[in-house]
Amino acid sequence: MELAGEEPFAGFGLPGAPGTDAFWAAVRTPAPVADGDGWTTLFLRRGSEAAVIGFESWSEPVPLRRWRATDCWYALVRMPARLRVTYRFLVGEAAYADPCNPAGAGGDRSVAATPDAPPQPHWPAVGADDVLPLPRTRLRWTSRRLGGRRTVRVHPAGGGGPMVLLLDGDDWLYLHPATTAFDSAVASGDVPPVTLVFLPAKDRAAEFGCRPELWEAVRDELLPLVAQSGVPADPDRLVVAGQSLGGLSALYAALEFPGLVSRVACQSPSVWWTPGAPDLADPLGGPLGGALAARLRGRPDLSGLRVAFDVGEHERRMLPHCGLVEELTERAGATVRVSRSASGHDRAGWRHALLRDVAWALERNRARGT
Repeated sequence: MELAGEEPFAGFGLPGAPGTDAFWAAVRTPAPVADGDGWTTLFLRRGSEAAVIGFESWSEPVPLRRWRATDCWYALVRMPARLRVTYRFLVGEAAYADPCNPAGAGGDRSVAATPDAPPQPHWPAVGADDVLPLPRTRLRWTSRRLGGRRTVRVHPAGGGGPMVLLLDGDDWLYLHPATTAFDSAVASGDVPPVTLVFLPAKDRAAEFGCRPELWEAVRDELLPLVAQSGVPADPDRLVVAGQSLGGLSALYAALEFPGLVSRVACQSPSVWWTPGAPDLADPLGGPLGGALAARLRGRPDLSGLRVAFDVGEHERRMLPHCGLVEELTERAGATVRVSRSASGHDRAGWRHALLRDVAWALERNRARGT
């Protein structure tokens, strides 16, 4: 798309001369325009320094160009159909949210979505300066098995009910407003009342690899601590929700601790994982399905397991790994749900799946893909 004239961005619905106060007062970006089977999307930033757009796991960084001798920097980014992605402006070593975009994720990230990306009901737009609500119940967990102390937040959505253990809990507290989203989903009847337990990770690579220590600590230390908190919670109907390495860990727990974990909602689980793979130049280049596929080929009895799989449809290298594990999990007798989100490897794209799949995991007698 050619940019020219005194109103170069008029084709994106932004008339006026770039760099003027009137222009900046009217700007709302990103601004997409249909382009074949995708979208050409305009990003703008006001400033005096060069910057690049850093996208989360979808694209290489994209530099912004200055429009003539103004304070207006822009980039035209070709985006595929059905994409929701986290991004931020990078200026030297500093990162900034997009002040022209009301949808944020924490203080230095924003969220862009193409017009054909499915809606995410219950997730409010959160600006960079907004302070997300924190659950009132705060537990100090000093773990003998894991070492160190961590703060675990507990929130009874709709008065509480089955326990939902959210791995990478700090991301769901400080980047994406899970308490607000679950409250809304429970109020609308899309999710039953649940008790959310936000479990932060200290060392993701160590804790979320296929090792038993985390799940021994959850079973023997964390769940009794939650039971003593006074918040209504049903650990007998526990759902473990995890993404990426957290999704790998949730599936590992279902295989190795079936008496503890029988319901899983996992998004883009890192099932490429094998011992040592994270340190390789190409971690995803190993055996398809990694260590979990090797374990599943032994046909463990998973007849008591309900597991919902979701993967970003733009994660081309993840899809074969996840597809094999999904198939092997169902062959082993589990009740399986499979879906694909309009995203790459990005928490912003998994948010709707988190709510939907937690609700599905708590239902009974539902078949694959329903």
